[in-house]
Amino acid sequence: MDELNVVYEDNHIIVVIKPQNIPTQEDESHDKDLLTMVKEYIKVKENKPGNVFVGLVHRLDRPTGGIMVFAKTSKAASRLTQEMHTGDFKKRYLTVVVGKPREKRAKLVNYLLKNARTNTVQVVPELTTNAKRAELDYIVLDEKEKVSLLDVNLATGRSHQIRVQLKNIGCPVYGDVKYGGDKLAKGHNLALWAYELKFVHPTTKENMTFKCYPPEDITPWNVFNLDIVK
Repeated sequence: MDELNVVYEDNHIIVVIKPQNIPTQEDESHDKDLLTMVKEYIKVKENKPGNVFVGLVHRLDRPTGGIMVFAKTSKAASRLTQEMHTGDFKKRYLTVVVGKPREKRAKLVNYLLKNARTNTVQVVPELTTNAKRAELDYIVLDEKEKVSLLDVNLATGRSHQIRVQLKNIGCPVYGDVKYGGDKLAKGHNLALWAYELKFVHPTTKENMTFKCYPPEDITPWNVFNLDIVK
């Protein structure tokens, strides 16, 4: 069984760190996915026969790493999903972008349309058929000559949202082959990391906060002092 990095676990939820370049759930590649790894971990640890229930509450793009929560019961899955609609489920990301955003702190609101055939997303006019509203806030934490470190607070959870919205302001995510962020970054991972997760526990109602940080010794994270986030 692949090693699963478990941050927290109880009878209702399990919080893990998703490695980069592993799918959240099974896709057309049929590569090993995180959801399957969580199910296998619970099956072995709790010695469960048959299928194991694990509720997929939210997703991270395959190239994105970071903190994720899965539900171990259908009640927990339902309540966490409801929190996503009410805004109690909060996600923050660290990203390194190519260039320097003109505004050092801003709210971005766009309408996004996904092309399922090419698995790409683009910014479109508001009234475009099937377009979905996307909103995030970002703060520039630090700038170097060619790259900037951003803290991103995600208000909606659209596919490729951070990558597309930042590309739209002329600052694609470092290492993003799909959206033009790979010019300085051949061979490097996408510099996008889900570092903070906040939600209300589905049964105890306790406010839960989990944090994990990107690998500080790897380019481009290593050109910044991540203590400014911690």
